[in-house]
Order: sequence, then C-alpha cells, then structure tokens
Amino acid sequence: MEKILILDFGSQYTQLIARRVRELNVYCEIHPHHKAPEIDETVKGVILSGSPFSVLDENSPKPDLSVYRKKLPLLGVCYGAQYLAHTNGGEVMPSNIREYGRANLSFVDKSHQLMKGVSNFSQVWMSHGDTIKRMPEQAEVIASTEDVEVAGYHITGEETYGIQFHPEVYHSTEGSILLKNFIVNICGCKQEWTPQSFVDETVADLKAQLGNDKVVLGLSGGVDSTVAAVLLNKAIGKNLFCIFVDNGLLRKNEFESVLDQYQHLGLNVKGVDAKSKFYSALAGVSDPEAKRKAIGKVFIDVFDEEAHLIEDVKWLAQGTIYPDVIESVSATGGPSATIKSHHNVGGLPDYMKLKIVEPLRLLFKDEVRRVGRSMGLKEELLGRHPFPGPGLAIRILGDITPEKVRILQEVDHLFISGLKKANLYDEVWQAGAILLPVQSVGVMGDERTYEQAVALRAVESTDGMTADWCHLPYEFLAKTSNEIINKVKGVNRVVYDISSKPPATIEWE
Repeated sequence: MEKILILDFGSQYTQLIARRVRELNVYCEIHPHHKAPEIDETVKGVILSGSPFSVLDENSPKPDLSVYRKKLPLLGVCYGAQYLAHTNGGEVMPSNIREYGRANLSFVDKSHQLMKGVSNFSQVWMSHGDTIKRMPEQAEVIASTEDVEVAGYHITGEETYGIQFHPEVYHSTEGSILLKNFIVNICGCKQEWTPQSFVDETVADLKAQLGNDKVVLGLSGGVDSTVAAVLLNKAIGKNLFCIFVDNGLLRKNEFESVLDQYQHLGLNVKGVDAKSKFYSALAGVSDPEAKRKAIGKVFIDVFDEEAHLIEDVKWLAQGTIYPDVIESVSATGGPSATIKSHHNVGGLPDYMKLKIVEPLRLLFKDEVRRVGRSMGLKEELLGRHPFPGPGLAIRILGDITPEKVRILQEVDHLFISGLKKANLYDEVWQAGAILLPVQSVGVMGDERTYEQAVALRAVESTDGMTADWCHLPYEFLAKTSNEIINKVKGVNRVVYDISSKPPATIEWE
C-alpha cells in the first residue's frame, strides 16, 4: 500500500495534514520526527510539519533528513520549510512582525509543479514568528506575500520544496490544490486508498491474523466499536463474541435499543445488566477521577467474568482509532504517554492474557464513518454523537444515585429528541445535559419549589480537540426548557452552557 510519511514536530495542525492527504484517497502515517520509520518502496513522499519551536532554539527538533533528501519528494511546511533552509546554508531569523492569520500570495511561479493551478492573490494561512531571510544556494522562490518574500521555494536538482504557510487549514483557500500537486503529480500517488479498499484489505488481513481463533469485543453503542464489530464479523463470523454491558449510566432506553440494532446487523451480542454492581461501587463517590476508576474496575470485573464464559477465547478486539495511536507518542521527544483506553476495555489486567486486535487503528473518526457507510450501516447509527465512556456518571456532578440517573436520563432524552425533531441533531457534534449539585427556588402553580437545576450543552467540533458552543435557536431552547421543567419531576431550572473549548472542556468532569 503506497503511502506518504508525515514527520511531526509538534504542530497543532499535524493531524489536519493527514486528513487532507487522506481526502485525496492516499494513505499516510504520522510519525514523531525522532522515531521515523525506514523507507521502503511503499513510501512515495515525505511531509515535514510545523512546530511550536523556532529552528533557532537550542532544544528544537533536529532530525537527520539525509535518508529522504534526493531519494523522495520532500515538502517542508512552516517549521519544516525553515528547518530545510536553516540546515542547507540559508538564514532564518526572527521576523520584525510575527505573521499570524490570513495573508494573500502576491507572487506565484506557476511553472513549478507544486504551484500549478494556484492563483495569484490566493488566500493562505500564516503562523510563524521567524522568517527565511536568505535561501539556500540553488533554491528559487516560487511564492511570496507582500510581507514574506520566501513564502515558498524549490531546491533545484531535487524534488524538495518548502512553504511558509499552512495549506492544510481551511483558511488556505487553494491549499488542497497545492497538496494534490505534491502528492499526486510530484509523488505519483495513485489515489486508490478508498473506504471499500480499506474494508477488503482489512477483512483479508483479519482472516489471516485470526484464523479460527475466538475474539471477544466490548461494544459501547458508539460508532467505533460498532464498525470494528462489523469488520470482524465479515472476517470471522460466529467466532466473534460481543458483550454490551449496561452500567446503569446509559441514556434512556439505550441498552434495549442498541441491542436491537446490533441484532439486526447479524452480530453475536450478549447484553449484560450490571446496573446494581456499578451503583454499589459508585455510592458516595463524588470525585470525578474516583468515579472513573470505580467504573473502570467494575467494567473489567464484569467483562472478565463474561469473557471466561467463552471457551478458548484468545483475542480482545478494541475500537481504537488513529488519534489514540498518535497520542501515545510525544512528537517533541519526551517519554511516550500511554495509549488511552477505548470504550472502557483498554487497560485490562494481565491475568486475562488476551492478544489485542484493533481493526480501526489506521483511521480517523470521519474515515470510520465512511467505512461504516461503505458496509451499509445506517446513518442513524453512523451519525450518533460521541458519548463519554463513564456515561452519565460524569454528567452528574457529585455522587451518583439511581434517582439522579433517572432525572438526568429524562432530561437528556427530551433534549436529544428535541434536537432530532427540530432537525438540529446533525448540526451538533455532541450534546447532552448535566445535573448540577444545585437546588434553586421555583414556583409551580401557587406552590414554592426547591428542586434541581440542569445545564444543557451542545458543541460544534470536528475531532473534539477544540469546540465552539452551538448557537441553538432561542425558540428551541425556550421550548426545551419548558418541556423539561413540566415533564421531569425534580427539576425546576434549566440553563445553557455557552463555554467553548478551550478554555472549558466539553464535559464538565
């Protein structure tokens, strides 16, 4: 499988570069600059990312690029461009004016492959404090802005390019043209990496890897674990054993409805009602991290018990996706972080002695959805909002009781159902309700009430790394608030969270 390598220097935009490459139906991998793999015939080109560092910093990333230079096409973006210039006889120095945000190209040399089709005055996105004052010998300028003479350059005699702007971001209006020029025209990639090709290759690989072995998979009701299950089912059929645990912290009626959906997909699923075990473990626990640990421990115990009922199971399947894998390694050379557990299954104890299989570990979330769509999964399932692993436990501030769960399930149900009825659900990336540890005075009829307050939360995002609060119509919010207060016993006040991430987080705990 042909691919593009992306060397990560710690830029906030590195994952976005990968997404843009894959939108061209070309497979790519992100690797930290200090752990780059050896090249082989499948590698068609290399992209160097931006970085929060300056090339002038003593502790800035300084990879040896000789393994790539003159052997493969090379594209340096921002820091990558400055590093190529700095290490090849050019001069990089602090800019008099830090250029950040929108700019327009004032000169484009369209005779170069990289710039073909890029128009004069095209808008680009800048984010840098240094500038290339002098280019390396045998380098030529191929793009400029009014403030930055060397916005793009080419080192003659080799397919090595540097650009000072970020073509991967939305604000670079013709960035996709430039990236296609590099990846397709210069690197020669054939654009054959499609959702269907991924399914065919993955199913074949799973068959070879698993043979007749039995696999157990913990389902969550979310997109990732569902698509992973369908892929595995295509590969090994009856040897896949799925377990869906009701921890008592799911949305209203979710356990029954999700089980029904899974059975319609032909999956071998066992539903386990473990509500009482989770409620017992959570009794009196208010600290968010303590809640997570308690839920994780009970889940492992329940999952282990159920897995032991399956004879000769050898593999644990997980819905790990590519961002989880990327986050496991520091791009700046520090110690690796642990890959975060996925769907409450990761981090199983050693005594289970199961090998891990992760069929989605190469995909971003949007690619998971496209793969699911290519296998015929319904939009209702693929379009489900993300839901936190600990469920409603981290949307109930304070300790957990069955009554608090009941109240929040009812509120959440009215909110989510209302979004769907108003055709707003698909415009929202994630939505939910939070039960606050606050009671307030209200008046219902002629009586004074002293009941719970709830907060509604709805955000727009692409990957959850950043998020803006949704500007839901006032009429919708008014109707939803009225319906919640009238129908949910124990609630007399509704507020709407208008915090974005950062500085706030999507969840409150």
